[in-house]
Amino acid sequence: MPAARQSRIWPSGGVHFWPSGGSSVDHAHPRGHLVYAVSGVLSVHTERGTYVVPANRVAWIPAGSTHHHRAHGETDMRIVFLPPSLARLAPAHPTVLLASGLARELLLTLTGTRQLDPGARARLHRVLVDELREAAEQPIHLPEPRDDRLRAVARILDDNPADDSPLAALGRQVGAGARTLSRLFHDELGMTFYEWRTQLRICHALVLLAEGHDTTRVAHACGWSNPSSFIAAFAAIVGTTPGRHRATRQLPPRS
Repeated sequence: MPAARQSRIWPSGGVHFWPSGGSSVDHAHPRGHLVYAVSGVLSVHTERGTYVVPANRVAWIPAGSTHHHRAHGETDMRIVFLPPSLARLAPAHPTVLLASGLARELLLTLTGTRQLDPGARARLHRVLVDELREAAEQPIHLPEPRDDRLRAVARILDDNPADDSPLAALGRQVGAGARTLSRLFHDELGMTFYEWRTQLRICHALVLLAEGHDTTRVAHACGWSNPSSFIAAFAAIVGTTPGRHRATRQLPPRS
């Protein structure tokens, strides 16, 4: 398991430079914190499922939430710890939020080399939290199934996201009827099977794009028969096209 190549940690935050495939062990922090990828793509794995964090998103991890990170592509990861007075204004569960241009600049300033006095840092924290409170939660989240039959379906599609088998055919492989599986997806994960599979495919697509694959190859690898359908689905969930996302992800990091 590759470790971070370089890290700088201080009481209010930190910087980790991860090689592609780098991963942390399961851990939790006593303070809630924001996780942002200046470059590359992060996946944040929690008990609630997997959250994918491309360069136009920021993840929020509440205090005490067990999680680990994994880097996809060379990844510059920034961490900002929030004081309890501000953390209580954030959601009580892990989530991914849109990172506006202002939020990005605040995250970079708070984790950069510039020396900030406590008052200035506190003011930047307040502005950052205000900005993120205006941002909607983003649907780049793959809920973790609990039922063994759903877990089996998830493993099949995670191994091959291009598998286009209908739910009935997958059910025959795992020993459950389509109606049962459909009900489980709704009751456990709060979405239909097709919505969940699209989320899984977009998660895989973000990883493949971070690894440098072109749009056409990613589309076919993730189950879309043509790039235009993939681009439309990607933009509906991520909020931008794969090409623009790649350009954003490759913005030069700031110290």
